Amino acid sequence: MNAPSANPPLIAAADKGDLATIERLLAEGAKVDAKDEIGRTALMAATQKNNLLLARRLIAAGSDVNARDITMLSPYLCAGANGFNEIFKLAIASGADRNSVNRFGGTPLLPSSEKGFLRTVRVCLAAGIPVDRANDLGWSALLEAVILGDGGRLYGDVIEALVEAGADQHLKDRDGKSSLEHAQVLGQERVLKTLRSEAVVSGPGAAAIRQAKQAEKAERYEEALALIEAALAQHPGDTDLTYYKGYYLYELGRNEEAIRAFEAVLAATPDAIEFHFYIAYAHRAIKQPEAALAAFDTGIAKKPEALFLRYHKSNYLRELGRHEAAVAVMDDLLARDPGRYDFAFHKGNSLRSLGRHEEAIAAIEIAIASDPGNPLYQQHKAQSLRLLGREAEAQATLARAS
Repeated sequence: MNAPSANPPLIAAADKGDLATIERLLAEGAKVDAKDEIGRTALMAATQKNNLLLARRLIAAGSDVNARDITMLSPYLCAGANGFNEIFKLAIASGADRNSVNRFGGTPLLPSSEKGFLRTVRVCLAAGIPVDRANDLGWSALLEAVILGDGGRLYGDVIEALVEAGADQHLKDRDGKSSLEHAQVLGQERVLKTLRSEAVVSGPGAAAIRQAKQAEKAERYEEALALIEAALAQHPGDTDLTYYKGYYLYELGRNEEAIRAFEAVLAATPDAIEFHFYIAYAHRAIKQPEAALAAFDTGIAKKPEALFLRYHKSNYLRELGRHEAAVAVMDDLLARDPGRYDFAFHKGNSLRSLGRHEEAIAAIEIAIASDPGNPLYQQHKAQSLRLLGREAEAQATLARAS
């Protein structure tokens, strides 16, 4: 194993996207999997930037797609969790350990289902990643998509893909509730129709949408878009058709056009809150974080009681490394729903990233009180205790976890 160093030149070059320097360093004999102080390899740095060109070159030079950093992420897991589909597929083809899991015990299918990365979900399922494997929170991909989704068009399609792959809708979480029961409590009518194998879309564009979805499953997005646009010409203003137009534009990388399509729906139907989420994700894809955050905030202002947009805003803030802001959103979420121990758990992780370990322990204690039998929470509490130099307490906490 290569010992970590402060900032190996190969990793610095990958951070900058500097292929010429990477080529020179490799020719000079640089170790392709040297790690920095947080355990990243150059391939991990390239993956975090979604730089396919560099990732392809580093993998060709022998970089390990399964090499983990100190957070237990590998390039394979990172690509899957963030919807970086081309790098993810490359990692799978390059020897990814499909049984590997992140520090929460989840395969890439779980975070991709949670975040609404439909294309990534399809890649995971095609690669044979088990559809019903639960993480250490006790959630399967289907549970995550229901609990952390909004029951709208995108999450409906994620759930449809999982159900078609054989996901068990009766599998229960650690609170004894199934995906079906959660969907009923949340009033997710589209999801309930999917779980009952009923038609979800029945409007004038339904036939075109079914055809487009078949093309989409084969990643023929140009064909899918053409089918939707032809139907829109006959049924202008149809919300379902306009959503799919925006979604296929997004998958084709035509994000500015996708945003305009989603904005057209909001102009006609201002209370279609889910479209603020789609706009935020399109801005995320083209690295416009302030515009993405503004899209979340606009939707939140329209429907303050909805937790969905707040939760995914906090996810995005953590992705950006803005943990102070993420903690503030989590505090708001916990004030609105004190029983959500997953919110307390995520708050604790952000506090630990900020070095606020006493506060992190207090947040994790909320999760422990809600689910005392879950070893994951004890393990994360122990991490904060160790960072405070309280090794004996950390060992005692880990003993309780086992």
